[in-house]
Amino acid sequence: MSSTILELSGVTSGSSLAAALDGRSNILEMTQTTEDAVLKPAETGAWSHDLRAALAARIAGLNGETTLADRYRALVSDSALASVADPLQSGEAQGVALVCAFMDKVAANTREIEASDISELQGAGVADADIVRLCEINAFVSYHIRLLAGVRLMKEVLS
Repeated sequence: MSSTILELSGVTSGSSLAAALDGRSNILEMTQTTEDAVLKPAETGAWSHDLRAALAARIAGLNGETTLADRYRALVSDSALASVADPLQSGEAQGVALVCAFMDKVAANTREIEASDISELQGAGVADADIVRLCEINAFVSYHIRLLAGVRLMKEVLS
């Protein structure tokens, strides 16, 4: 099977790690299905596929996962949204500064999230369902980062 995790971790076919992961292929398959559902859902709500990929790249970058950030960034075809992927950019020019600030806080300072962060999004006209979608993106990317790190560590140990 093809998956972002296998591709970015450098697991080679026929390796002992590939054999070990084969026994857990359902996890990799479900992870890939979830990646597709989060980044390219049929129902996007307020967040286009390009913006979702840019936000995912931003989160990965904030967490020091440059390879994954590059992977997500490559999914952004709208050049106007490409700079949103850069955590050093505010997103103001694209009209998503509040969204970027929220995503950054969730990704890097989760413990500091307060009800007022949600209220601020709601006050700016972001629907509750779209706030949930933002949280889904953040949760998935966080999981993706950790799974990738774990597979890389397994590769190192088994090498």
